[in-house]
Amino acid sequence: MTILDQINKESFQRFKLRVGLNHGAVIAGVVGAQKPQYDIWGNTVNVASRMDSCGVMGRMQVTEDTAKILMKAGYECECRGPTFVKGKGTLTTYFVRTPFDPRPDDK
Repeated sequence: MTILDQINKESFQRFKLRVGLNHGAVIAGVVGAQKPQYDIWGNTVNVASRMDSCGVMGRMQVTEDTAKILMKAGYECECRGPTFVKGKGTLTTYFVRTPFDPRPDDK
C-alpha cells in the first residue's frame, strides 16, 4: 500500500488495490510446452482469490486463521465479521490494518 501511494503521488494517478491473502499448502509446477509457466494450485490459492474478489477496494482481506498468524507477528487486524465467500459459505474474515485505512475514531 505504501508503494502504491508513492506511485500515485509520482504519476498523479489514483490507482487502487484490493488484496486477498491466505496461507497453507499449495501444489506448484510448470505447465505448458510452448510457453512454460510456473503456477500454483490448491484450496489455499482458491481461498486467497476469494478473499480478493469479495474484498473491499483499498483493503487487504484475510481469513481468520491467517489473521491470527499476522496478529502474533505484530500486525493489526480488524474483524470484518461473517462474510459470504463463493464456494466456501460464510467465513469470518479480517482486514489487515495499514497506515492508509481510516481509523474507527476518524470522522
